[in-house]
Amino acid sequence: MKYLIILNDPPYGTERSYNGLRLANALAKDGETSVSVFLMGDAASCAAAGQTTPNGYYNIERMLKALSSKGGRIAVCGSCMDARGLTPEGLADGAHRSSLEELTGWTLEADKVVVF
Repeated sequence: MKYLIILNDPPYGTERSYNGLRLANALAKDGETSVSVFLMGDAASCAAAGQTTPNGYYNIERMLKALSSKGGRIAVCGSCMDARGLTPEGLADGAHRSSLEELTGWTLEADKVVVF
């Protein structure tokens, strides 16, 4: 089964991106499941490298790295990155600059699309 999860909210301040990544990581545990995450709008900031959070608080960058280590694909909307001053060099490991064209392809190949 192929899942596409689209995140729109910032990494902190709401729990939507956190919950979307919790789902993505849980789905990726199944070796038969393919998981792709597309970060757009304020969620582009989820992929910023070097996030520091207090002990005991979730860290979105670590959640993205965990997903990547399980074979998950992570893409960040390029125009959303530009609007927020993010560069490809400043992205967390496993995330890459992307486009609406790639999102379109991922949507067409997905069996299920979940939007947070």
